This record gives sequence, C-alpha cells and structure tokens, in this order.
Amino acid sequence: MTRHRRVGVFSLAEFRTHLRTGRLAIQSGPVSWQLHCELPDVASALHGLYAAHPCELDPAFSDYHVALRTPRNLRRWLRPQVQFWIDDQAPFEPLPRDQAPAMLEWGLNWSLAASAHQWLTLHAASLEREGQVVILPAPPGSGKSTLCAALALRGWRLLSDELTLIEPTNLDALALARPVNLKNASIDLIRAFEPSARWAPEAYDTQKGRVTHLAPPPQAVERMHEPGRPRWIVFPRYQAGAEPLLTPRSKVTTFTHFAENAFNYSILGELGFDTVARLVDQCECYDFQYSRLDDALEVFNWLSQPEGDD
Repeated sequence: MTRHRRVGVFSLAEFRTHLRTGRLAIQSGPVSWQLHCELPDVASALHGLYAAHPCELDPAFSDYHVALRTPRNLRRWLRPQVQFWIDDQAPFEPLPRDQAPAMLEWGLNWSLAASAHQWLTLHAASLEREGQVVILPAPPGSGKSTLCAALALRGWRLLSDELTLIEPTNLDALALARPVNLKNASIDLIRAFEPSARWAPEAYDTQKGRVTHLAPPPQAVERMHEPGRPRWIVFPRYQAGAEPLLTPRSKVTTFTHFAENAFNYSILGELGFDTVARLVDQCECYDFQYSRLDDALEVFNWLSQPEGDD
C-alpha cells in the first residue's frame, strides 16, 4: 500500500468516482479491501469514516474484493434493497437500501471472521496503552462498544471494536483501527461524551434498532501497524445505576468463555486451543460492572498504571 496517500486527500467527488469504478483499496491494519459501490451515501460515509486510512488506486493485490449492489429487479424502485458481495458471492440476504453504509461495515466484519484463519479471530474489542492491551469480549447489550468508544476517545489506542486478531506465534494483538459500531442509547451517550467525533449516517429499524458507526481517532489509524501485548481480559457488563466493580475471575472460566468468543477456535483445532490457553495464562482476568462512563474510565486508568504507582 502507498502509506502516504490517505482517503481524505481525495475530494468526495473523486472518491465517489474511484468507488464507482472499483479502483480503490483501503488498508485497515494487516488487511486491504478493494471496494466497488455506486451508492453516493456509502461513498460519503466511507469518505468520513476512513479519511485517515491509507489507500491505493489499482492495487496489484488486495485481500478482499467487496461490492455493494442494488438488486437488478423491481426492488430497485419498490422498497429498494442493497446486497453485499465478496469475491462475486453474496453470502447473505439483502437489506433495506437505507442500511447500506452499515451493511458494508457488517460485511467487512463477516469477511474477516469467515476467512482470516492465519490469526485467532475473537469477537471482542481491544485497546492499547503503553504497549499493553485490554481485550473486552462480551455478548450483545453488555456495553462493550460504548466502553470501547469512550476509552478510544480518552487516551487508549483503538485496535478494534468488533474483531480482535491474535497472532498465534507471539500472541500479539493486531490493530484494525476500523469504525466503532454503536446502537440506540449508546449513540446519544457518545455524541454527548465527545461532540467533535465524526460519524456515519444513522440507520433505523435494523435488527439491532438504530445504529451508526463512529470514526476511529486519527492517531489510532496512524499507528495501526503497531501490535500490542495483551495484558488484561475484562468482561464488561453495563447495569443501570450500578457502582463500578472490578472483580477477578478464574482463568478456567475465562478460557471457556474466551474460546466461545473466538470465531475460528474449532477451525484452528489444536492451535486454537493452545493460543487461547497461552493468551489467558499471560493475562489478568476480570469481570467489570459499570453504569457511568466517567467511573469506567477511572477504573481503566487505574488498571493501566505501572506497578508501584499510586
């Protein structure tokens, strides 16, 4: 990739043209996506969300070739839809046309989860500070992405919101620095928390309700080729009105739940078992209950202090 060319150097009109002709590839950490899309709202969303990302025109190689297309039937005009394509295959059903920007992000996540088996691929957020990484695996509704967004906007380097990639040889956590997926009340909470943040358009009436994506901080994109060393595994859980509570959890229980959060644990077989076992062994493991972002930030700042500091 040409690292000195960023998406933001193109005008929106130029960017739309490159997407429409399928010439542009965007780099996100260790992977690149060559994109083809004729929809102007998708181009506008990508232009804002990925402004700081490296890109290349007519690349010699891309990891994935992705397209968003409107079906060539009556659905183009009657309750229009959009469909995600990868390598000329449509892996899932079309969605309403107004969900196109969100569908692209979900499709990019799927493409990694379905095929990136050179790494252990976890359904978890991850952030880095002073070279050390916290991994946040959690089921939907736990407040994981809200907490991830707040940390990324207050001094932690965003590695990933939805997919954490672990290198099996050395257990490094790789950085994707892609947008953070937020929904419903979390959107308003983070908008108030950081009014200057950049967002994609909101999509309504999705399976998850109201959704949108938060652009990664530019410094996270600038450093997306730097891995980090996992130090903590924290299972967050939002509970209205709760006081912050960080509780150590057993490594046996953590292993079981952690393996369940790995998309390709079974596919990797013995390597998957060994990678998860070594990862859990080297990390401090916790459950974390919270209700207020300021309290959560205070706890995580305390957690990341060097040993011996007050």
